[in-house]
Amino acid sequence: MATKNIDPQYQLLIRFMYLSVAAALVTMALKAGAAWVTGSVGFLSDALESGVNLVAAVVAIIALSIAGRPADENHHFGHGKAEYFSALVEGAMILVAAVSIIWSSVNRLLNPQPLESVGVGLLLSVLAGLVNLAVGVFLIRQGRAHRSITLEADGRHLMTDVWTTAGVLVGIVLVWLTGWSWLDAAIALSVGVNILFTGWHLLRDSSTGLLSQAMPPEDIDRLEAITGELTAEISARVTDTRTVASGRHRHIFLTVEAPADISLLQAHNLTDALEMAVEAEFTDADVFIHVEPQD
Repeated sequence: MATKNIDPQYQLLIRFMYLSVAAALVTMALKAGAAWVTGSVGFLSDALESGVNLVAAVVAIIALSIAGRPADENHHFGHGKAEYFSALVEGAMILVAAVSIIWSSVNRLLNPQPLESVGVGLLLSVLAGLVNLAVGVFLIRQGRAHRSITLEADGRHLMTDVWTTAGVLVGIVLVWLTGWSWLDAAIALSVGVNILFTGWHLLRDSSTGLLSQAMPPEDIDRLEAITGELTAEISARVTDTRTVASGRHRHIFLTVEAPADISLLQAHNLTDALEMAVEAEFTDADVFIHVEPQD
């Protein structure tokens, strides 16, 4: 995928997402092999979720490629919100996978079947879980470091997959020890329900981002502390603060009331000082300041 017009930070994030694609391919093959040798619907449900991971990773790469484009005539504030579409698609895919898993689990619960070659299946599934664990932790850390909701969401999805695999492994071991074949389907059913809630939370969070959610309260507090200190020097004050989180980018709008008798140059110097201080604290932020005279 061409990345010559994409912000270098986003190019780095895209390279991280290719790691997620590789992990999805490896784990899907391992889990599908476990399902094939054992006949376990639990392993099959786990393999289906890895298929969702693959689709989600590809969608994330496309979204990051769009989000990294510079502002243009039709997108004055850039394309950062494209990251939220990735989370929307990922959430929808998770819901589809969850319904498929629940459907297969109910059918197998009504018609239990004995498992075969359980030891081999367990080994393959453990290997897949370790791959997802390593890549999931890495993506979450990089997502936080680079403030990428796409990277962090994909990492959390992989970590959900790890817990899913752990649940399936418990179910398979219990079937192996007790001989109760219905436990395999029961565990797979609980996995499907858990994935259903994961998809719902992703859809809810990404929808909130698309509705121009403000920066987190702790960031607002830091912003007000910075602006309050600078404006107090000339007896000015910030009377209105509005913020918008747009992927990695933040848009900050400030209304400053300054003494009516200061010069235009003083007002200009104040806005410059505010812009530099805010942008130093919040990288990748666009700051817009409107100055009004005090009553």
